[in-house]
Amino acid sequence: MRIARLLTLSALAFATPSVAAPPSKPAMKNPATKKPAEEKPTQEKPFDLEAETRAWHQKRIANLTSEDGWLSLVGLHWLKEGDNRVGSAEDNEVVFPSGTPAHLGTLTRKGGTVTLSVQPGISLTRAGQPFTGGELGASEGEQDVLALGSLRFYVIRRGERLGIRVKDAEAPARKQFHGIPTWPVNASWRVEGRFEPAVNPRKVPVPNVLGTVDEMTSPGTIVFKVNGEEYRLDPVQESPTDPLFIIFGDLTNRTDSYGAGRFLYADPPKDGKVVLDFNRAYNPPCAFSPYATCPLPPPQNRMKLRVEAGEKRYGDH
Repeated sequence: MRIARLLTLSALAFATPSVAAPPSKPAMKNPATKKPAEEKPTQEKPFDLEAETRAWHQKRIANLTSEDGWLSLVGLHWLKEGDNRVGSAEDNEVVFPSGTPAHLGTLTRKGGTVTLSVQPGISLTRAGQPFTGGELGASEGEQDVLALGSLRFYVIRRGERLGIRVKDAEAPARKQFHGIPTWPVNASWRVEGRFEPAVNPRKVPVPNVLGTVDEMTSPGTIVFKVNGEEYRLDPVQESPTDPLFIIFGDLTNRTDSYGAGRFLYADPPKDGKVVLDFNRAYNPPCAFSPYATCPLPPPQNRMKLRVEAGEKRYGDH
């Protein structure tokens, strides 16, 4: 990102040298002199729920529609042990979108490692530098993203499975995106809950769209009330300083919101309290692409309640 700098030119003032005056005695303090007025503390800007929610959602849409956002996802291919040929031709094990080379190369899986051998004449880059073949990182945060025109692809790991995730900046889903409908912002859906910490951070089973179950760490339970009725949600958290991540389902999933549930983040508990702002409940990536690997609400997070706040269902999903 280019940062603009403001350069200010100031004139230099020159004075004729003069003889310094002898030092004078320090002035006596006048008891009648008023003390300088104390500075008043700056008042915090009032919280504007409507404006804050709108700004949050604009940032959310910007991330979703970015060149490597979830709308650019066009493929997910699980690798078998051994060789997996790659390219747009139908005789490949990993079939890329049309417009890419018919035979790009071969992905070879050996246990937990994946290497790519590239066909001569194919121009791939990694981190902006030419890539002619080699091992690909598969750990979260350490993926080697390879680029070919508008296409990007990299290895992902899900349990014992290794796959190739493919994104395309020119994907129809990105180009044809028309916004996400939402419920009107409503202060009654910004709820303060009581946090009941677990004696020890516990593992909770969280199902996913792949049909498997992941064990995630939950630091406790959020207890809150809506219309006098009490509800409980188990968040998950990667570390004690990270936000709480809530995967929840509610009765709007049947008709108005995404059928597989929604996501919500909340700040870590403060003084035993957690604020749940359901105006920021949003659709998981699976609401936009069949190639995402989303977690699903655990049974205890499926509420018999209509949460008419946040994002509604997108398109036909």
